[in-house]
Amino acid sequence: MELTGAQILMKVLKDEGVDTIFGYPGGVLLDIYDELAKTDIRHILVRHEQGAAHAADGYARAGGRVGVCLVTSGPGATNTVTGIASAYCDSIPIVVITGQVPTHLIGNDAFQEVDIVGITRPCTKHNFLVKSTEDLGRVIKEAFFIARSGRPGPVLVDIPKNVGNKKIAFEMPGEVKLRSYNPTYNPNMRQLQKVAELVQKAERPMIFAGGGVILSDGAKELTEFARKNQIPVTTSLMGLGAFPGSDPLWLGMIGMHGTYRANMCTGKCDLMIAVGVRFDDRVTGKTDSFAPQAKIVHIDIDPTSIKKNVPVSIPVVGDCRITLGHLNTLTDQIDPNDLQQKRKSWLDQIVEWKSTRPLDYEQDKNGPVKPQYVVEKLYELTKGEAIITTEVGQNQMWAAQYYHFERPNRFITSGGLGCMGFGLPAAIGAQVACPDELVVDIAGDGSIQMNIQEMATAVQYGLPVKVVILNNGYLGMVRQWQELFYGKRYSSTCMDCAPDFVKLAEAYGAVGLRAEKPSEVVAVLKEGLFSSKTVIMDFRVAKEECVYPMVPAGAPLTEMLLV
Repeated sequence: MELTGAQILMKVLKDEGVDTIFGYPGGVLLDIYDELAKTDIRHILVRHEQGAAHAADGYARAGGRVGVCLVTSGPGATNTVTGIASAYCDSIPIVVITGQVPTHLIGNDAFQEVDIVGITRPCTKHNFLVKSTEDLGRVIKEAFFIARSGRPGPVLVDIPKNVGNKKIAFEMPGEVKLRSYNPTYNPNMRQLQKVAELVQKAERPMIFAGGGVILSDGAKELTEFARKNQIPVTTSLMGLGAFPGSDPLWLGMIGMHGTYRANMCTGKCDLMIAVGVRFDDRVTGKTDSFAPQAKIVHIDIDPTSIKKNVPVSIPVVGDCRITLGHLNTLTDQIDPNDLQQKRKSWLDQIVEWKSTRPLDYEQDKNGPVKPQYVVEKLYELTKGEAIITTEVGQNQMWAAQYYHFERPNRFITSGGLGCMGFGLPAAIGAQVACPDELVVDIAGDGSIQMNIQEMATAVQYGLPVKVVILNNGYLGMVRQWQELFYGKRYSSTCMDCAPDFVKLAEAYGAVGLRAEKPSEVVAVLKEGLFSSKTVIMDFRVAKEECVYPMVPAGAPLTEMLLV
């Protein structure tokens, strides 16, 4: 059977189960877009290529499948780089397909030519320049295999125009086998036996879970392990939802804006079981003082992540879900009564920390709207069942602190890269993946403007995404640092000329709502959340509210600013 490269691409994408592509067409993609129109693969036309990458990211996280975006050469390709880097930092499986000038023009400074393979090499799990149509089907298969296997991540495939329009005899490639790429899924059982022995002996253990638990679909195994062994659990920002937020063993998030009890546990524990985490600087604070009394067990599918940032006592390379399953079996024989007696004082101490230093704020009914109040009421109205995306900054931290997640894949945020402009396109991707779910982007007035053009995408496709803007008139997190560490010199952080978000929503054909008083918050949330349309809700919040607790950069986790 003879097919063009564009036809081969569509055939292989269908074989990989792709039902949605987020993209933006251009000259070198005309053959591919012509074939795409003949298929039943849904194409979502974004308004900026960065939006395509973030939407594919949100689709992958919410739907549990590889996200796909398709963009043209030159500026189309370079506009995806921020989205690719965000997916790379958070280990999200997306395949980015870029158009390229014909092979005979590569290196000749042709119109809209750019070396996107070279540019993205540091921020992709792997990338390909397809030099012949004969290689195209195999490369696409390999791209999906690499993106979803092992530690997931973004893969870029660059397709020159002549590769897309040449016709060849085609046969669907078979199973992908890469000799140099064999992720380790099954852990070393001798190492796990050592872990089980430490669990039995520990008097002050804690679990630190990260995004790797969610990516491996290991939340059920993690919850079973924690409850059976009576071990309190904290997570990184990316791990929120891996353990139920209502469970008595839940400590809250760890790190720079983590809870008092989670950070204090880190300073006092004698065993830390870290699962699917990177130990990044926002989590560890001063590394010399991180978990100083603890033996650290580090479980991760990526061996390069282990021992990279903190020393560990027992390294375990393996898939988080599989490894936790084995640990559950190995600890079956531990006497639960023995554990309860051994850990009673530890668990009592945690209860005391929680009661004396809870997450707290005061909402004066006659004062300005507190952003924490908005998030708290959003949680109450949605009963914790919404898919929450965020932008980056204070809005992101308040969402993490005051919206409680009971299950995985409900919190979608740019964790590692901290990319402003992420939340709205990610919400669009999540809504496409989960059309029957309520999807809410918690945003700041600064970061929402970075990809506000994607409102047109949401409206065009009838996606009922809700945007909750915590509008304080500042680049809030940067302003907070300037307040605390730079003598309140607010250099270039005041948003003096913000748009009227209600009118802006209406201009896009969406619904715009506003609350300026505490008494208006619930009514606006109810009207917005229960609308069948795309909605922007503009909450005018206290201008100089800060996110607390806060660990200053370079300080130990136990040295928190609490007010």
